[in-house]
Amino acid sequence: MASVTLRNICKSYDGVPITRGIDLDIADGEFVVFVGPSGCGKSTLLRLIAGLEDITDGELKIDGERVNERPPMDRSVGMVFQSYALYPHMNVAENMAFGLKLAKIDKAEIRRRVDAAAKILQLDQMLDRKPKDLSGGQRQRVAIGRTMVREPKVFLFDEPLSNLDAFLRVQMRIEISRLHQRLKATMIYVTHDQVEAMTLADKIVVLNAGRIAQVGPPLELYHYPQNQFVAGFIGSPQMNFLTVTVASTSADVVEVLMPGGSVLRLPVDGSGVDVGDTLTLGVRPEHFVAPEQADFVFHGEVAVAERLGDHNLLHLTLEGVEGMVAVASDGNQRIAEGQAYATGLRANKCHLFRADGQACARHYREPALFG
Repeated sequence: MASVTLRNICKSYDGVPITRGIDLDIADGEFVVFVGPSGCGKSTLLRLIAGLEDITDGELKIDGERVNERPPMDRSVGMVFQSYALYPHMNVAENMAFGLKLAKIDKAEIRRRVDAAAKILQLDQMLDRKPKDLSGGQRQRVAIGRTMVREPKVFLFDEPLSNLDAFLRVQMRIEISRLHQRLKATMIYVTHDQVEAMTLADKIVVLNAGRIAQVGPPLELYHYPQNQFVAGFIGSPQMNFLTVTVASTSADVVEVLMPGGSVLRLPVDGSGVDVGDTLTLGVRPEHFVAPEQADFVFHGEVAVAERLGDHNLLHLTLEGVEGMVAVASDGNQRIAEGQAYATGLRANKCHLFRADGQACARHYREPALFG
């Protein structure tokens, strides 16, 4: 397998920048997910690594060797696309072997590679079937197998599950995760689905407007987003954002004025924050607590209740708060639209963002993550 190193990678089309100064280190055997909204440059960045697009500026190394000028076939990378692109007149074995035949690999070696890949992907009983006889998940496994038989140093996945229904996406996520555990291969995976990113990745790269917004393990990005963009993108449902005013500030605590004039003390770094500043308070729907456990209590009413079985997702109108706030509650609660509702938040579960969108560093560390 191989490491991948990107230094100041830039790509422009007709002078319009798509990726802007990307610096990234991907370790040997790591599973890295590029995630971000449409148009953020994640697929373009993957195509630059694959050699399907020319790099405008910067340097790309695979296994320590510069590959900017090398064609795709000489980069030891294998690409799995969103489209299966299987030949309908060929069976599974022939589809997987086709690229190797074009490369004039020995027939015995082709058979060995196809059989090995088919066993790992649980396709060994389907080698004689045509694509029309396969489910969507099985077709995607054939497409992955076609890449595996080339024995690349780096696997590249470009939104491979987008064409599958919800059930098959869950199944294929599990299979891709197991495949990584078996192969110990370097894998780079592009998706717009942050659930895929959270469940698959060793490391997530969040992209925004062609730049890296944050890089880190999934739970690090969930608990400690460095900016408001990452805080809003990682996590489902999305984090709530409320406007607050700074009442006092220090290196260890920032006090903010909440609706009704109450003060909430937040254990965050107040560097660069001044009294009177308008900041943004962030709290995830799942982090609201019962009023008796809270550092601050909201009062309002239920506008919409989404009953999801194990939990409810309540959309509340709260006193002194513009718009609606999403709150997760126990699925066994009897909730009706229009009823009065009180909920609260804990200061150590809140995030605070400056006017430029950057987070005030939280002093509280999650025990489950850091002991």
